Amino acid sequence: MIKFGRLIKSFTYSIKGLWRVIREEQNLKIQLIAGTLVLLLAWFFGLKTWEWSILIIMIALVFLAEVINSAVERVTDVLKPRISDYVKEIKDIMAAAVMITALASIIIGILIFLPYFIHFLH
Repeated sequence: MIKFGRLIKSFTYSIKGLWRVIREEQNLKIQLIAGTLVLLLAWFFGLKTWEWSILIIMIALVFLAEVINSAVERVTDVLKPRISDYVKEIKDIMAAAVMITALASIIIGILIFLPYFIHFLH
């Protein structure tokens, strides 16, 4: 049986964590702005359902990568001092994961939006 009190607490903790990351991580703020602009463009051009789906998945993946990156950074800071070479390597690797996800989303965005821009300009 579902315990709604525990479920509500779980959602509350999730929202608190999300707000903390949004407040503290500059890159996530930039990604939120970019994601919002992409969704506005999708609405403006009247994208097909499958195109919306791909864009939403990619936006979510970028956000997810950034949130995981933030969590891993905090864990490494607790386990090892900031000056540790291991901590630097871990943070660099996580930053690379976010960058790969962001670049993939940019490429997919270009592939989806380019025909609409070309059609709009003609």
